[in-house]
Amino acid sequence: MAHFKELIVWQKSINLVTEIYRITEKFPSNEIYGLTSQLRRASVSVPSNIAEGNTRRSKADYLQFLRIARGSCSEIETQIIISKNLGFIDDTIFETLNFNIIEISKMINGLINSLKDANPTT
Repeated sequence: MAHFKELIVWQKSINLVTEIYRITEKFPSNEIYGLTSQLRRASVSVPSNIAEGNTRRSKADYLQFLRIARGSCSEIETQIIISKNLGFIDDTIFETLNFNIIEISKMINGLINSLKDANPTT
């Protein structure tokens, strides 16, 4: 099994975290404990859970951490919609983030499915 740093999904999620941090720097200061914090925590959760699951000894654990990462993707997707609706991000930034988070979610689903196929009992 590949080390987590070799996984393209982990690399893409690291890039997403960096982008989220850059974008949320421009959010209103009164959002530091609101959407800024939520988006940053959810985005950091994705590569962190991919990495932690990858280093676990069982496929069942890995699958659980991947499911958590996938859930964090849904959080991010929801939070960027809210950010757009509130005017914190424009349509171009929204479309880029939305595309990237959907791509990462699909890649996580693919990894989950490949792990399940390798061991159908998990």
